[in-house]
Amino acid sequence: MADVRNIITAASVAIALIAGGWAYYATQHSRPAEENAGGRPSRTASSGEAVASTPRRSGSGSGSVAVIAAVAKAERLVSQINALGTARANEAVEITSKVSNTVTVVRFADGQRVQKGQVLVELDSAQARADLAAAEAASAESANQVKRSRELAAAKVLSESQFEQLEATMKSNQARVAAAASRVADTVIRAPFAGRVGLRRVSVGSLVNPGTTITTLDDLSVIKVDFSVPENFLAGIRDGLKVTATAAAFPGRDFIGTVTGVDSRIDAITRSVTVRAAVPNADLALKPGMFLNVSLARDEHEALMVPEAALVPEQSRQFLFVIEDGRATRREVRIGGRQPGRVEIVSGLKVGDQVIVEGTQKVREGGEVRVIERSGASPTEEAT
Repeated sequence: MADVRNIITAASVAIALIAGGWAYYATQHSRPAEENAGGRPSRTASSGEAVASTPRRSGSGSGSVAVIAAVAKAERLVSQINALGTARANEAVEITSKVSNTVTVVRFADGQRVQKGQVLVELDSAQARADLAAAEAASAESANQVKRSRELAAAKVLSESQFEQLEATMKSNQARVAAAASRVADTVIRAPFAGRVGLRRVSVGSLVNPGTTITTLDDLSVIKVDFSVPENFLAGIRDGLKVTATAAAFPGRDFIGTVTGVDSRIDAITRSVTVRAAVPNADLALKPGMFLNVSLARDEHEALMVPEAALVPEQSRQFLFVIEDGRATRREVRIGGRQPGRVEIVSGLKVGDQVIVEGTQKVREGGEVRVIERSGASPTEEAT
């Protein structure tokens, strides 16, 4: 029984070996047919000769890389500082009274334009004018006494000390006249400068006290804009720099002014300094207290500009590919200021040089390139 099992096992192993050998033979002899079906040439190698196949290349076969290029141009570059500012009137004051008195006449309307010295409010002046009249009468009497006494003093009828006493009395009465006249003037409130008054806050018959606000007066012909700038920009800020302000109330409109002063102190908490600019406001569009976006033109100079996409950074260094005689030349450059989508080249490039903007990933030092129009196919499509 054991002999039968051994015979069956040996036969199974033999059959398996024969099947494996036949499969290997069939596979080796089927490859040339498959290669011929795929369109590739095949031939039998002679003794000592290797069979090689040459891959086919796609594309035009020129070997050049399609790129999009731009010409380096000299442009006017403006370095700007953006800040938030607050509008203030050129001159601003609250109109108040010096004395406690009653309003008798109001001579302005809400929001009216007034001139310097124009009467705004009149107070009750009866008592003040009566005091002035009494002082003037006493002063006139003293002046007459001095006039008569001068002749007597010349004739030695009146002593010198008596004459001096009369002169002192006359001067005292004259001072009382001046004081009374000042009190009368205080009953008439005038505009200290030309401008526009605010809302009226008193009425005829109102009792006003010193410090009571009657109205406001603002000179809006020029608006002062105060804004804060970080201290590291302090060295580049000076009087006369151009300032552009915009307001949410007037979209699309720019208000142009100039820097008129820089604060003498730096805020120890924010490490910033307050800068003041003057902005003409002929149409009175800007109002004190408005929130403004301010752009300060800190520096303006001629700069060599290229598209920012042309830069090829490597660690802390910057490179460009420049096209020279149809070939790409790699140059190290030093960059300066930036604008949206553009960068200043300080060194390593000159005006008129053609730099590669798109396709820098495929070009190599000294490799042939061909420039295509941006409106055509992309460099990737051309390269393939």
